[in-house]
Amino acid sequence: MTSIPTLKLNDGNEIPVLAYGFGTANFAGKDDDISTKTLMAIKNGYHHLDCAEVYGNESGVGAGIKASGVPREKLFVTTKVNGSKNQDVSAALDASLKKLGLDYIDLYLLHVPFSAGSPEGLQDIWRQVEATKATGKVKSIGVSNFEQDDLEIIFKTAKITPAINQIEYHPYLQHGDLVSFNRKHNIAVAAYSPLAAITAARPGPVDETYAELAKKYGVTESEIGLRWCLEQDIVTITTSSSEKRLQGYTNVFKFQLTPEEVKKIAELGKQKHYQGVGVAFMTNMFGNYKTGVEVA
Repeated sequence: MTSIPTLKLNDGNEIPVLAYGFGTANFAGKDDDISTKTLMAIKNGYHHLDCAEVYGNESGVGAGIKASGVPREKLFVTTKVNGSKNQDVSAALDASLKKLGLDYIDLYLLHVPFSAGSPEGLQDIWRQVEATKATGKVKSIGVSNFEQDDLEIIFKTAKITPAINQIEYHPYLQHGDLVSFNRKHNIAVAAYSPLAAITAARPGPVDETYAELAKKYGVTESEIGLRWCLEQDIVTITTSSSEKRLQGYTNVFKFQLTPEEVKKIAELGKQKHYQGVGVAFMTNMFGNYKTGVEVA
């Protein structure tokens, strides 16, 4: 079993750089199925598990954690609070802890910025997230799906800088200067949907390069896609229902892309734009003050 390296966050805590995610592919899954996938992930060295209240599968993840028998301190569990208007973050955290069967969360993320109702509402939600850290129920706090203007809004009143910003990230969605803006403020970046260029957006300009590099390094194209994110010091969240494929993904720690190869993929990726359904789904569910959509 390959040991997964860690990245140090701005609060001194360390996060495994490869995670098993329970988002889109595992959304609202049956507890037994989610528990089985959790066990599979842990068994194969994926001790960083990424879930969220809106995914509706925290109970299944919790059952899998319990069944694994792995000591709590060996795991890194991320979950997310929706961040919708007038939400009680403390109550949401307690509900997530109960479903997961845990005493604390390693990383607690504000899932989206735009459902808080207003900039002031976003600042209030972040204040509540900050308060969770003082309780000892949360080790690190961060955000998800935040653009630069969202970060600037919370910076105005924040007492704690987010440890990480989890965003959709792949060659066809590089977010302009957002990654560098995060790093300027010592905020780590995590990528969900890192394989979108392979799984959802074909054909595309990176296809030929992915194939060439996979042949060169004796790995799969998916492993090239994951390695491209990791080469940029981006925490990478993947998923699969195939144990064989999941085992193969750990090959990403057995080779490295050259700086020129990383740059080539990035430049080719800029020729196409693709964004998955995640943000659109959250907007439809909770609204978006930026576009004037009413928030529940």
